[in-house]
Amino acid sequence: MIAKILKKDDENFTINQLMDEVKKNPRINECGAVFSFEGIVRGKEIDKTTVKMDLTTPDIEKTQVELEEIINDIKDKYGVVEIGVVHYVGEFKPSDPLFLAVVAGPSRVETRDALKEVIERVKYELDFKKEEHTEDGTNIIMSGG
Repeated sequence: MIAKILKKDDENFTINQLMDEVKKNPRINECGAVFSFEGIVRGKEIDKTTVKMDLTTPDIEKTQVELEEIINDIKDKYGVVEIGVVHYVGEFKPSDPLFLAVVAGPSRVETRDALKEVIERVKYELDFKKEEHTEDGTNIIMSGG
């Protein structure tokens, strides 16, 4: 398992590096699928343009433990071989990556389902606060937004 909550610029992972780390699992030869997801900062929506975003968590160590629990739960539920997640906190500009996830599993069905659940649970269960700074002001979005 790779589970990291990192301050932006402290340690830099790309989606390809995370995939390489996941593929180092000694059981990778049991896998027939590897799915990845890279969440980036959206800069333009119909009614607003984001200039920057601040993403924080009140307790990075607690959030890290909760991320590990989510990953272990999903690995057990779907029987996938490996999950890697890197989530950044800090200040971001549009198109900056802030959430990376890679799942390796026996076949595409459970691997895809596991990735979908990783994405949704991280978004809705971890205690993140987003402050979107737009051309018109600041919008605060708590976990799940």
